[in-house]
Amino acid sequence: MKIAIFGGSFDPPHIGHEAIVHEALKQLDIDALYVVPTYLNPFKKSFFLDESVRFSLLKKLFEDEKKVIVCDYEVAQKRPVYTIETVKQLQQQTACSSVYLIIGEDNLQKLPLWKSFEELKKLVTFVVATRHNYSHEQTEVSFLKLPISIEVSSTQIRQNGYLSHIPEKIKCDLKQILQKGKNSLEKRVENIVKILDEKKAENIEIFDLKSNDYMVDYVVVATTLNTKHAASLLTFLKEGLKPQKEEFVRVDEDDNWTVIDLGDIFVHLMSEKYREKYSIEEFLSELPKRQDK
Repeated sequence: MKIAIFGGSFDPPHIGHEAIVHEALKQLDIDALYVVPTYLNPFKKSFFLDESVRFSLLKKLFEDEKKVIVCDYEVAQKRPVYTIETVKQLQQQTACSSVYLIIGEDNLQKLPLWKSFEELKKLVTFVVATRHNYSHEQTEVSFLKLPISIEVSSTQIRQNGYLSHIPEKIKCDLKQILQKGKNSLEKRVENIVKILDEKKAENIEIFDLKSNDYMVDYVVVATTLNTKHAASLLTFLKEGLKPQKEEFVRVDEDDNWTVIDLGDIFVHLMSEKYREKYSIEEFLSELPKRQDK
């Protein structure tokens, strides 16, 4: 038995992933192609869609492909899983005679950094999905090419909401998920503002930066009355947002300026003096728009 393994975050799945699978089925002499969504990429810290959603979308996308098996091995581990572990697991599970490992061209130069790379290259034949005009630097890795004409990334979809890059079969599902996430994000901002307002923060302003070239989607700025008030506001936010399981990724606390990082929302608690001095509203208002790619 010969198998191919195509792993990735698929966050979200897009027409490029779909094209890679279809091309692999045409070009490779295989009995089965295992699509393996990660729980969390070992090189990343978070995901956009949780593992159960990504797995369900992939199952629906490839449900009519008899040779395609969407494998839940990595998501079931509830931890980052290295490729070498997945390869060994599927080798044992299928008793296969050979394994093709499909990767994107952007991973080619990083391959020597992968865990147990020397062992891995003895176990698999690498297959690199490449654009037609792709030219790679010299590499010690030998591989087969899988030409793909589609240029799209999950990052572009997450940042710009390009539903045209989503396969038709799962487009409606993903649109509903994205809309739900949008509503959820706006509700979170609403909760933050409500707490700040109730606890006497002044001049509260909200900046919607989803279409801007910035690190987060929303920024909330509020003026504090004094140092004690600023510390109290931080405490009230932590307590008030606890029922929503809001994650405080990082807090930089200062007498005049406290910055709260909630992942996709920043909250700035500033003294009146600092707010006038640094003109953060002006900075946020002048941020450039994201450039469509």
